[in-house]
Amino acid sequence: MTGTHPAPAPAQAVILAGGQGSRLRPYTDDRPKPMVEIPGTGVPIIGHQLAWLAAEGVTDAVVSCGHLAEVLQAWLVSADLPLRVTTVVEQEPLGRGGGLKHAAASLPRPDQPWYATNGDIWTRFSLRDMAAFHHERDATATLALARPRIPWGAVETDEFGHVLDFIESPPSPYLINAGVYVFSAGFADLLPERGDHERTTFPRLARERRLAGFPLPQGSYWRAIDTAKDLTEAARELGG
Repeated sequence: MTGTHPAPAPAQAVILAGGQGSRLRPYTDDRPKPMVEIPGTGVPIIGHQLAWLAAEGVTDAVVSCGHLAEVLQAWLVSADLPLRVTTVVEQEPLGRGGGLKHAAASLPRPDQPWYATNGDIWTRFSLRDMAAFHHERDATATLALARPRIPWGAVETDEFGHVLDFIESPPSPYLINAGVYVFSAGFADLLPERGDHERTTFPRLARERRLAGFPLPQGSYWRAIDTAKDLTEAARELGG
């Protein structure tokens, strides 16, 4: 790619916001998971996501709704949004891959690359840097990789079994899929009509060396909001 101009970063994105969020009950009894507010902010998870996407140059977002879609749609209509938002509703569960394909069909510029994010992620890092990484590797798909903290304390020992130290919530030794993606324009054609792209499309691209992994830069914030404890800790970590 030497001597070429970097491709412009995507200006469109899909947010997968159809999950039921059963582990976040009772918060999700009357609203979909992305509509749960982070304590102290007065803004739901999806509001923070849309603000982040807009700050990263995204002008159009497609929100894929499912469980209690009308609650999310009503908020989107009433909120002062920083970008244009379209909603699509899964009438029946299509799986993550099928949901992505369904939503991608409503992107305003199907011949251009796009971002995607899970609707329960709260994160801050440079999407533009991730898009440049994707372009430099000529990838079809790039996923962000996080190293979350282990929820338990770790014990460090020596080779003789003597305990040396206790480490509170150390970073995981493994990278995980952070639920944020950059996709080239043709990626949607590779997705299943229903089912999970992580079991079909991603393994195929990995075998063909067309799947890239972008480790989140040191100091980046990332958290999946799965439980009430995640809500509390996110509010504390970000000063909510």
